[in-house]
Amino acid sequence: MALDNAPSWQAVLQAEFKQPYMVALQTFLDAEKAQGKTIYPPTSQWFHALEMTPLENVKVVILGQDPYHQPDQAQGLCFSVKRGVKIPPSLLNIYKELTSDLGLPRAQHGDLSSWAEQGVLLLNAVLTVEASKANAHQGKGWEQFTDKIIQIINEQCEHIVFMLWGSYAQKKGAAIDKQRHLILTAPHPSPLSAHRGFLGCQHFSQANNYLNEHGKTAINWSLVNDD
Repeated sequence: MALDNAPSWQAVLQAEFKQPYMVALQTFLDAEKAQGKTIYPPTSQWFHALEMTPLENVKVVILGQDPYHQPDQAQGLCFSVKRGVKIPPSLLNIYKELTSDLGLPRAQHGDLSSWAEQGVLLLNAVLTVEASKANAHQGKGWEQFTDKIIQIINEQCEHIVFMLWGSYAQKKGAAIDKQRHLILTAPHPSPLSAHRGFLGCQHFSQANNYLNEHGKTAINWSLVNDD
């Protein structure tokens, strides 16, 4: 594992790769591959979120849990799927909220890369998963690594918007400095919980208002021009 294509992150995370938990994680992943198990996303995209959104560009952090576990879905960005892949239910609810909050028409694809390019870090807590087995790589070390990423943003960046959807993300973001950053919480956009307060949360407009207030360029949340 390496962050060769994410130099700003490599500078602050290089020491983590030598920690015992990361060595153990690499051993586990190597063993899974040796057994012929399929791991998503592909190895080249494990750190795609960090490669797409350098540390100095981060404005917004959206926290997911673990990657999609069906073929061709996961691309290393939370909630995002490759073009041509059916838009997952949680992302459909995110799109519904974008329409309600900002009046944006719904995109016909699920690729959120343009958000990442603008400074939205689409970070899953766990960066790999076994095919067809949700949460298969939980508790193997990724959580500690992504906690470190959140800690670095919390300590080294100013006026970041953290979108914490669901209890899992909210627990993971519990140590974020509320005086220094904006923390937006809501239920998860999953169909099981979106109606409990995710729909209508207006997080996207709140994020842009906060960024504008602190002299930062707002995010263009529209994905329609990418169709």
